[in-house]
Amino acid sequence: MGHTKPALILGGSGQAGSGAAALLRRRHPALPLVIAGRDIGRAEQVAGGLRDATAVTVDMRRGDLGLPADGTGFSAVVATLWDDRLNALRYAQRHGLPYLGISSGFVDIAPEVVAGAQRPGTAPILLASHFCAGTVVLAALHVAREFRRVDRIAIGAVLDETDTGGPAGVADLERWVTATSAGLVRRDGVFTWVAGADTETEVTTLDGTVLPAARIAVLDVPSLALATGAPDVRFDFAVAESAGRRRGEGPSAEVRIDIDGIGPSGAPLTVARYLVHAAGQRPLTALGIALGVERLLGLAGDAAAPGIHTPESLIDPADAAKGLAEIGAVFVDAPGA
Repeated sequence: MGHTKPALILGGSGQAGSGAAALLRRRHPALPLVIAGRDIGRAEQVAGGLRDATAVTVDMRRGDLGLPADGTGFSAVVATLWDDRLNALRYAQRHGLPYLGISSGFVDIAPEVVAGAQRPGTAPILLASHFCAGTVVLAALHVAREFRRVDRIAIGAVLDETDTGGPAGVADLERWVTATSAGLVRRDGVFTWVAGADTETEVTTLDGTVLPAARIAVLDVPSLALATGAPDVRFDFAVAESAGRRRGEGPSAEVRIDIDGIGPSGAPLTVARYLVHAAGQRPLTALGIALGVERLLGLAGDAAAPGIHTPESLIDPADAAKGLAEIGAVFVDAPGA
């Protein structure tokens, strides 16, 4: 189905927003886009590089976002920046528009969940504040389909310190660290907070480099645990020099996916695989947003029903794997696996 009304991309001139807009344009040439930002010049620059895109300024401090009052001009509200006053979410609910947010982190989703619960029938809300907007969860679930039963999932993500995103991305990371320095794991079926030395761990990269890492509280943990039933799930996160930069190239993104369980034949199965993108986290995040918008609007499958959703509740991991291949991400078996 086509959409004559544009998707409103808040923060559309930032790294995540502009990347998502470009990918949406490629995947859905007929979907109009509105690039919204504080700086109209930057927004116009991004919109100018896309067909059928316009630029507007928004004021996130205002309930109407500084936009026309009727709110009928849009098909969806996509917040690629932190909606700190929840004005964008409330705007979407008031006008019955699908909403997607990626910046709230583990603790900050509480107000979004409450807002969604209070007005459950108004609009679909996609909570995509996972690592790379849910792309890693979907990649891991794609790998998990090789199992009859999943017992353990360990994710080890490496973010290059020069690839944390623009100012908004850096602010998000700082805010999440302030919210909690504890990590959240699922251990023996119990969601467990870990603190201090218990959060310290390591991630081994594809080229064999061992990096200090931390177990973090990220939405990927409950998403993977509840989607697979795995009693043991953790997400280890390293911010360090990536393999790409070590080779003298640009910052790359690398995520190690370790899964233990029972295979189709009933025998124990262990898989260790890397998801790698030579251009860093931006293409992965853009894909997560684009896949979410597609499902919210019914551009891929049925349009999402009102209520609260997560990436894995809306998006088929096989579709995500196809999208990953299209943007140049690759799955590589871990050496010796």
